[in-house]
Amino acid sequence: MMDQRMVDAINKQINAELWSAYIYYAMAAWLEDNDLPGMATWMKAQVQEELFHADKFFGFVAERGGRVVLSPIDDPGKDWDSAAAVFKQAYEHEQWVTGNINGLMDLAIELKDHATASFLRWYVDEQVEEEANTSAIAQQISMVEGSASMFMLDRELGARVFTPPAAAGE
Repeated sequence: MMDQRMVDAINKQINAELWSAYIYYAMAAWLEDNDLPGMATWMKAQVQEELFHADKFFGFVAERGGRVVLSPIDDPGKDWDSAAAVFKQAYEHEQWVTGNINGLMDLAIELKDHATASFLRWYVDEQVEEEANTSAIAQQISMVEGSASMFMLDRELGARVFTPPAAAGE
């Protein structure tokens, strides 16, 4: 059985993952509306990834005898000044998520909850990738925005599909 503080903290993270999906869906809608379907597809894959993360946390809490309690999700926003602003916010959001994951790891260490610390290692590593990807795209968009290269970048990002990691599905 997990310490109730850890259950509460993971429930908060489940909510954060669902909110992340909601934010990325709002971003996808804005990108679609601004004729950037490839970037919208990239964001929709990100939505699936965030839902996968929430579901993985959900299953872990249930498996450890805790109760999952969902909370209301905040408004995700709906307007951005540019595609660069969308991906800059996505990068900043991923930095925020990294802080949350690090806080969970700190709590697991404090509670000497080795099972949760082991579970969280995947998320710690995943956040390095999340930050790197969103930062790189934000930088690329900043370099090409307003040029014909934006069309090529949009097409490239549209090729992304969400595939659950093999090791994460265990």
